[in-house]
Amino acid sequence: MRRSEFCQFMSTPFDTLHAKLTRAHYISSVGGLLGWDEQVNLPPKSSDIRAEQMSLLAELAHEASSDPAIGSALKELEAGFDALDFDQQVIVREARRDYDRVTKLPAEFVMEKARLSSAAYHAWTEAKPANNFVGFAPYLEKHVELAKREAAYMGWGDRPYDYAISQFDPGFSAEKIDALFGELKEGLVPLVQKINASPVQAKKSLLKGFSIENQRKFLEEVTAALGFDYERGRIDVSPHPFCSGSGADVRMTTRFDADDPLSSLFGSIHETGHGLYEQGLPQADHATPLGQHAGMGMHESQSRMWENQVGRSREFWQRFEPRYRELFPEQLAGFSSEDLYLAINAVEPTFIRVEADEIHYNLHIILRFELEKRLLSGDLAVVDLPQAWGDLCEELLGRRPANDTEGVLQDVHWSGGMFGYFPSYCLGNMIAAQNWAAVQTALPGVVDDFKQGDFSRLLAWLRTNVHTQGRRYPALELVKRVTGEPLSPKRLLDYLEDRYGALYCG
Repeated sequence: MRRSEFCQFMSTPFDTLHAKLTRAHYISSVGGLLGWDEQVNLPPKSSDIRAEQMSLLAELAHEASSDPAIGSALKELEAGFDALDFDQQVIVREARRDYDRVTKLPAEFVMEKARLSSAAYHAWTEAKPANNFVGFAPYLEKHVELAKREAAYMGWGDRPYDYAISQFDPGFSAEKIDALFGELKEGLVPLVQKINASPVQAKKSLLKGFSIENQRKFLEEVTAALGFDYERGRIDVSPHPFCSGSGADVRMTTRFDADDPLSSLFGSIHETGHGLYEQGLPQADHATPLGQHAGMGMHESQSRMWENQVGRSREFWQRFEPRYRELFPEQLAGFSSEDLYLAINAVEPTFIRVEADEIHYNLHIILRFELEKRLLSGDLAVVDLPQAWGDLCEELLGRRPANDTEGVLQDVHWSGGMFGYFPSYCLGNMIAAQNWAAVQTALPGVVDDFKQGDFSRLLAWLRTNVHTQGRRYPALELVKRVTGEPLSPKRLLDYLEDRYGALYCG
């Protein structure tokens, strides 16, 4: 029986809603797969047709997700909302929020944004290595314009950046993030000063000549040990690491550098954290809010915990150091175990966000947050962005980038108009630290499991407390339910002091 014929025999509004959400989900997932292919496999001269393909898929996804039948089903279900069980209420509540958003956006606008995002991505891939911000600027200017238009369509015309943030982290605003980031920055400054004054020096720059083939072998072994299911996912190479897809088909990417092996390794562990979250969401509910993540701050909390609290721990390396030395005997010959651990946890300013240590990483996010606020408010013109970037970089990190390649052009996010996403990384660090503190209480000795290469208890805890919850609770509520505390930088600052204060200052 064809899907259209099946729909005729649906007996309840909930059946109709579920079927329509499923159809929209599948169409959207095809668009996501095309986006992955664009960054991994697309021939360099095929970008024009891909832009049109992406525009068409965006139109079809918009049509499916704005189907009037969804609105009719929601209206009927809302009339008897109190009679629904809790999970049904979650689906109706969250589906209403999604439906209201998509129905307020004209299909033409959605197609225009998709076409621009595809073209801007290819412009960025050319501009970044060429240090050509001028060539990329027109695309970014157009994205800023579209971001403001989208906010206006949604009734947020006077607060375009709050709207942008809400798309990735519902319940947050620039004002709330300002308060959290201000408290975090106040606590970071003395820790950075203390570490800068330390005589302890890491030998990270001496890690040279690591074969790409063996790097790939090692990271695949590590990520599989963490629990990533390679029968439902894969890892490839792209200009900027990312993770896309759903738990049924997760696509991750990394990038390799023979003279910077830790970057690809920890970038891959980071994306694996995203992949584990997606694979842990209830697959039977993948098309409904019950099987979807609770916001990008929560998503980043998963990737940042696996990357940092787990991947940079002594216990993790007690398990994996022997294999690392087996694959790279000559490269690590001059490194003691303590040298290697210090290199893994090196604290030093860098211009590149994805290569930044745990402490400076937060400052990179604060920099982007401040610039995005000014861009969306109109206080900063795109043409002046490189200068503003350099000024703020000098203020926060104590140095200016030598060029735009290692400055304003380094991230892929703005080529897709993803304003409001960057704060999620830092919010994710805070959530990860609170979750980590809760894990230590709930699972005594869990870090000792890592010495044996056993991450099953930690993954099971995350599955139960975070992954299987889907969108049942807003992120801020879920954090409090899981950790017993409202979101705060306190646990993150405590964690950073415990690990890095002890390592560098004794």
